[in-house]
Amino acid sequence: MVPVPDGLDPMDAAPLSCAGVTSYKAVKVADSGPGTRVLVSGIGGLGHLALQYAHHALQYARLAGAETTAVDVTDEKPALARELGADHGLDARIQDVPAETQKLGGADAAIALAVSNDSFRAAYGALRRGGTLVLVARPAGGAREIPVFDTVPNGTKVVGSIVGTRQDLGEVFRLHELGRTRVMRETRRLEDVNDCFGDVLAGRVTARLVFDLR
Repeated sequence: MVPVPDGLDPMDAAPLSCAGVTSYKAVKVADSGPGTRVLVSGIGGLGHLALQYAHHALQYARLAGAETTAVDVTDEKPALARELGADHGLDARIQDVPAETQKLGGADAAIALAVSNDSFRAAYGALRRGGTLVLVARPAGGAREIPVFDTVPNGTKVVGSIVGTRQDLGEVFRLHELGRTRVMRETRRLEDVNDCFGDVLAGRVTARLVFDLR
């Protein structure tokens, strides 16, 4: 159990306790740091936080300072990503993510948060030699074929990451208290829960939904 610090808005604490600690752990697993390049695929509930952790917030854990590239498939997300500190933004609908990322030098780590097998393939292709693909999202029937003749000579690593520890959550809360992260959320009433499912599936939610039970 990790107590929510006094003064931390419970409407922020709720997403941080799920999306926050999950994306924080993924960035840790990616071992990003100063001078590295990190691609975040899927700028939603998890991705908007992962982007911030990779870009600057992990200074608290001495793992910060990565050059970040945000990837998504909606009109609004590139602007959101820039607002949250992304160095580069790619629209996977109209841009070749692996090719464009390689032009930037390739990604040392790619964090796959979009629930799409195509996004997994693009994230893998964006890696530079010795890069790490961190799998977090779990699409239905998800499968990823690993091309041996690319993986072996390039020394590519593929790892999974799920949630985090109590220590990770404590660090997530502390980072938010220090003003290093912003939670993008919309507040809804519990009686509207069925409509929320439709909004999420249709991509009408910017990042995270929080139910106000007060």
